[in-house]
Amino acid sequence: MSDIVRETESILQKCELCPRKCHVNRTAGEKGFCKTGDKPFISSWGPHYGEERPLVGRHGSGTIFFGNCNLGCIFCQNYPISHSEEGYEISFEKLASIMMELQNIGCHNINLVTPTHQVPMILRALEMAKGKGFSLPIVYNCG
Repeated sequence: MSDIVRETESILQKCELCPRKCHVNRTAGEKGFCKTGDKPFISSWGPHYGEERPLVGRHGSGTIFFGNCNLGCIFCQNYPISHSEEGYEISFEKLASIMMELQNIGCHNINLVTPTHQVPMILRALEMAKGKGFSLPIVYNCG
């Protein structure tokens, strides 16, 4: 594991990933405003055609919708994903494998939707995927 991944994961022990700075220890099972622990938590993933045309191309944007959120916007377009804890926890290996599958089916990029509260998990999975030949551009798609 690289130093940057290790350093970013250490932030979870006194979480300051977003401006709310909950200071909970997510590695010990505590959860702050985002209601997310220390493992990837996603709602869905797959080729997505609902973004701007340059992102979608012919084969879609390889979108990973992360569950929960650190914002709490009243008029959120992804309310069921962001506020209702809809989704499931997956392993780092599974997240890396999703990235590889989206690349293998021809998606033009990996579109991380609502990623801020899960950056350490994403970085670890990206490092794993890169070791398997992952090379797509990343879209950091947040509110």
